[in-house]
Amino acid sequence: MAGNSPPPAANSGKKVLVVGAGPSGLAAAYHLARLGHQVEIQEAGPATGGMMRFGIPKYRLPRAVLDAEVARILDLGITLKLHTPVTNLEKTMRTGTFDAVFLAVGAHIGKRAVIPAGDAAHIVDAISVLRGMEGESPPLLGRHVVVYGGGDTAVDVARTARRLGATEAVIVYRRTREKMPAHDSEIEEALQEGILVKWLSTIKHVDAHELTIEKMVLDEHGYPQPTGELEKMAADSLVLALGQEVDLSLLDTLSGIAIKDGVVQVSSHLMTGHPGVFAGGDMVPSERTVTTAVGHGKKAAYHIDQWLRGLNPDPVAKHDAVSFDMLNPWYYSDAPKTLRPILDSIRRQSTFDEVQGGLDENNALFEARRCLSCGNCFECDNCYGVCPDNAVIKLGPGKRFQFNYDYCKGCGICVTECPCGAITMVAEEVSA
Repeated sequence: MAGNSPPPAANSGKKVLVVGAGPSGLAAAYHLARLGHQVEIQEAGPATGGMMRFGIPKYRLPRAVLDAEVARILDLGITLKLHTPVTNLEKTMRTGTFDAVFLAVGAHIGKRAVIPAGDAAHIVDAISVLRGMEGESPPLLGRHVVVYGGGDTAVDVARTARRLGATEAVIVYRRTREKMPAHDSEIEEALQEGILVKWLSTIKHVDAHELTIEKMVLDEHGYPQPTGELEKMAADSLVLALGQEVDLSLLDTLSGIAIKDGVVQVSSHLMTGHPGVFAGGDMVPSERTVTTAVGHGKKAAYHIDQWLRGLNPDPVAKHDAVSFDMLNPWYYSDAPKTLRPILDSIRRQSTFDEVQGGLDENNALFEARRCLSCGNCFECDNCYGVCPDNAVIKLGPGKRFQFNYDYCKGCGICVTECPCGAITMVAEEVSA
C-alpha cells in the first residue's frame, strides 16, 4: 500500500457509486473505503483529479503530486472506471446494484456571454483552454491574448497564455482591483509576470485580430456603468472566464431531485430528495474551492455510512472558535518565520514549473511539531499533571481524558494550563 494509507475496516457488504473523480469524489471514495464499503468511481474524463487537473495549471499544482495522492487513495481497493460518463443515473444504479451514490460532478461547462463578433473572431472559454493544457498539443492562442473576467480562473488563463509564448496577455475586468474576486496574491503574481489588467472595462465587439473596449465607471452602489468611451486593442484570441456550470442531465430520470439556480438542493447530511443519493462539491450550493469539495466528500462519506447502517446520527456539535488569548504559546518552541521558496518572475514567464514551492521534509516536520492544535486536545497531559484533586482520568492513547466531577472543585487550573484552549468551564446548574 502506497504512502501511509491506513487499512480499511471490515467489509460491510455494501456497494457505493461515486460519480466523478475530482476532489470531492476522491475524498468520499477514500473515506467510504476506510469504512469498509466497496467503492466504484465512474469518471467521464480520461484522467482523475477533476478541476484539480483540468482547471488548475501545473505551476500551481504539479501533476506528480496529484498523481501520487490519487494512487494512495486507489490503493485502498477502490475501483476506477475512466471514460465512463453517467448519462442516466437511475439506470446506472439499477444495473450496478449500488446501495448508495455520491454525486461529485464538477463545474466543467464554461459560461458564455453575448458579445458581437466578426466571422473570423477567435473566442474560446477558459475551461477549454485549461483542459487543453492536459492534452498532447497545447491550445493555440496567438501573440495577443485577452481574457474577459475577474476570478482566479481568469488570472490562471492569462498566466498560462504568457507561458505559452504570448507577448501580451491582458485581463479585461468590469470593476476595480478591490472588487476583483481573484485572490490578491494571485493578482500580484500575475502582475509580476507581466500580465496587464484593464480595470473598469468591458468588451463591446470582437474582430479577427482586434477588439473594442468600453470604459466603465462605478455608480454609488458599486455597479459598473458604461461611459460610451471606446478604444481598440490587439487580440488574436478572446478567452471568456465568466464562471462555470455543472451538467446535471444525468439526473433527468431520477425522482425527488430538486434543482435551484443550477445546483442540486441537499439536506444538512448532503442527501438529495432521492433516498440514498448524496451530492457535494460544485453540484451543491457552496463555495467552489478544492478545500470545500474535499470537506463535502468526507462529510458525505460519514452520512452515507450511517444511512447504509440504518442509523440516524445526531448533528455533531462544532467546537467553539479558539482565540489567541486562550492559547499558551510559551509551551511551544520559538522559531524564525519559515518562507516557502518562490520561483523568480523571469523564469515563471517561460516555464510551467511550480511557482510556490513547499517546505522540505525537515522544515515540514519541525513546523508540524509546533502546531498549536487550536481547540483540539492532543493529549499533552498538562491537565492530568496540574490537577490538585486527581479529578482528571486518562482514557488511553487517542481517547483523551475524562473529568471526575465528584473530585473536581472547579479551580480552573486545568483550563489555564491547557496549551491549546481545549478545555472550557461551564457554570453548573443549580436546582431551585
